[in-house]
Amino acid sequence: MLALLVIDVLFVVHAAKSGRACPWAFIILAVPLIGAVAYVIFELAPQWQNGAQGRQESAQPVEKPDPQRHYVKLAAQLATTDTIANRLALAKECLSLGRFEEAKQHYDHVLAQPHGDEPSYMVGRARAEFGMGRPLKAVATLDKLREFWPDYQSADAHLLYARALEDAGRNDEALDEYQVLGSYYPGAEARTRWGLLLGRLGRTEEAKVVYADIVATMERAPKHVRKVQAEWIATAEAELRA
Repeated sequence: MLALLVIDVLFVVHAAKSGRACPWAFIILAVPLIGAVAYVIFELAPQWQNGAQGRQESAQPVEKPDPQRHYVKLAAQLATTDTIANRLALAKECLSLGRFEEAKQHYDHVLAQPHGDEPSYMVGRARAEFGMGRPLKAVATLDKLREFWPDYQSADAHLLYARALEDAGRNDEALDEYQVLGSYYPGAEARTRWGLLLGRLGRTEEAKVVYADIVATMERAPKHVRKVQAEWIATAEAELRA
């Protein structure tokens, strides 16, 4: 009897400490042993089970997102319904995954359609060509874009053009494009690339002027802008110290 009393008292204390004194303290004392058993079954057992399940779930490795999943979905959509919209969606996904050759095939297909003559599609093809390591092809595509749509404006396409010229070894032309970009391109990438090219060509002092301007401009920029541009700011600062 003493042992049962001790057990009941222990469960009453536990119920009180865990905020379950009402009604469990009354039940345990009113129905010795049976009340304690009921407390274990209805209160403690579910808690133990949930705790064990939580530990098991936390021990399981977190499933990493599959970068190919969206590609597979878009490819299936295109196979089912071959529309310009579906093909463009897949082409853009190919660019993001580095599947440049496939992206170019999709853009070529779209551009050959009656309603596929859009400047943004030409930019997409140029990106694919640049990613394939064919900068001269990208330059030719963007030159054709400028011929067909002289009023089309895109800072990103302009930067791509400058980078393609640089990779093609047409450095003087690339410098001209970077200089123009530096006056309106949002962020620090264009000017940083301009400075890097100047440095590679041995024009160190000119490059440092560009870097100093980048650092000074970014110091006055809002915090969120500096965060987005952190990579290019760090590059400019490092080159300025070199």
